[in-house]
Amino acid sequence: MGEVYLPILILGILGALFGILSVAAPTLIGPRRYNRARLEAYECGIDPTPQPIGGGRFPIRYYITAMLFIVFDIEIVFLYPFAVAFDQLRIFGLIEMVVFILTVLAVYGYVWRRGGLEWD
Repeated sequence: MGEVYLPILILGILGALFGILSVAAPTLIGPRRYNRARLEAYECGIDPTPQPIGGGRFPIRYYITAMLFIVFDIEIVFLYPFAVAFDQLRIFGLIEMVVFILTVLAVYGYVWRRGGLEWD
């Protein structure tokens, strides 16, 4: 019975070794040239630009674009299982999907007319 779980154990050991080596390798073989910007938290080596107190403001279009992405991404999440199980759902599933798609298209049309898809 133990030989059945041997490949899983080997895969677990290989995954742990990969994780440990991925963390340890940069400190062992990486360059040791540090400067003030690189020692700061969350920096990539470029000197940070001064930010106003409070961090500045993002335009509202950033959030609208993110919300549109989420809406249409969720639409795909619901359409994929429908496509897979179309044979079993029959006419009920077809009607439900038509109502769902019409609702999403109404939102899409509303956003389009309001200029939410314009990228300035």
